[in-house]
Amino acid sequence: MEQSMMYARTEQEQRETAGTNTIQASAAYEMTSGEIAHARAFVRDFLSRAQALRGASVSERAVDVAQLVVSELATNVCKYAAGPCLLDLETDGSVLDIAMWDSGSVLPAASAADPTRVGRHGLELVLMVCQSFEIRREPVGKRVRVQLSLHDSPNGNPAGQTTW
Repeated sequence: MEQSMMYARTEQEQRETAGTNTIQASAAYEMTSGEIAHARAFVRDFLSRAQALRGASVSERAVDVAQLVVSELATNVCKYAAGPCLLDLETDGSVLDIAMWDSGSVLPAASAADPTRVGRHGLELVLMVCQSFEIRREPVGKRVRVQLSLHDSPNGNPAGQTTW
């Protein structure tokens, strides 16, 4: 079951967000397939709060994409690193930072293109829709961090430069 969680941020994280107009939230899950829907709801509610509290302009597309990304990252945790998972969200109103930690030691990798392959396309989808993607080994497990634009350009495409 979802559990809101506050944890001590490092000094560097505190310096990076001090005096900024960022909103942050964290949740902990014992990641099973039933928890994926809770993680999607958590990101949807977080973006709704960001809009209400800070007047952040968040496109409908961005809410959908954020839920898709969290769903795909959580699915990877269920499949390859079952157990505890931490989901951290942060936004300044223009970009959403999503970080997911799990205890698995194997780093995810996108599969080579194969039109006959059934399944295992989640990471490819994440890479296509995010402005940045990073995987970091932690003392225990790994942390996947992505960023997505919360705004659309006038033609309806995500604003911001995609690094892929």
